[in-house]
Amino acid sequence: MPSDGPEPCFVAREELLSYEQLAQIVRLLVDLGVSRVRLTGGEPLLRADLYRLVRMLAIIPGLDDLSLTTNGYLLPTQAEKLRHAGLQRLNISLDSLDEQVYQRLNGRDLSVERVLAGIAAAERAGFGPLKLNCVVIRGVNDSSVVDLARHFRGTPHTMRFIEYMDVGNINRWSPDQVVPADEIIAMIDAEMELTPVAPDRSGEVARRYRYVDGEGEIGVITSVTRPFCHDCDRIRMGPDGQLYTCLFASHGHDLRAPLKAGASDDELRVWLASIWRARSDRYSEERALLSKGKRSHKVEMFRIGG
Repeated sequence: MPSDGPEPCFVAREELLSYEQLAQIVRLLVDLGVSRVRLTGGEPLLRADLYRLVRMLAIIPGLDDLSLTTNGYLLPTQAEKLRHAGLQRLNISLDSLDEQVYQRLNGRDLSVERVLAGIAAAERAGFGPLKLNCVVIRGVNDSSVVDLARHFRGTPHTMRFIEYMDVGNINRWSPDQVVPADEIIAMIDAEMELTPVAPDRSGEVARRYRYVDGEGEIGVITSVTRPFCHDCDRIRMGPDGQLYTCLFASHGHDLRAPLKAGASDDELRVWLASIWRARSDRYSEERALLSKGKRSHKVEMFRIGG
């Protein structure tokens, strides 16, 4: 959680869905057409024995892609176990290679060296090309962009730069802090020439670029300057059973209540499908139309995930 955010709001264990219940809902969503699942957070590796949930999800028929986003700090001790449980891919957050900048961003005394050790542990565990995520904030870590690109150029990993978004309510976001993707690309291209790459699949959120000399690629996520609400195919579920149809949602849909009431799989499928069909979220497209300082109340990032 943010160090300067609200007091920690720990959820009582009885209010959390069990791993079995989470796996049940994922199975029903896969029945309805979901084929890709990501475990995120907060920091998902803080959840006890997360590999158990990974193992349950990995065997669901029709689930083609199972990945996890982490700050990398606990990977040195957990990467092997996650890989053996069936996790296929990893995204690791890395906002700077500069120790002071990195600590300013994470608000703790966490060391960037520990994250680099987590990346090495993931490589040893056999995770294929990693996606490394950097949220770029003007005046904070924009000077780290080229260093990060240079550091991972020539490796199998993809460095991805994300425009700073107004997720939640406590990050004191301002449009002036956004470094547009075009500016990020220009910064890197000035030293290491880039050329665009076609997306891997429809609905892919990152714009891809490869180095002209063949030494790898980067990605940029343009959710502020070029929103992709019209193409969004993501739904999010919190560990307490709240279902969200947008990263910028103001509220969720309570799954725990029907589960507790003993709803059948068929009843839950109908309910899940009705939530998806009724969605009308397009906050990123509407953001530019809002008056300055007029922002809707949104669920905090540490509750809803990336």
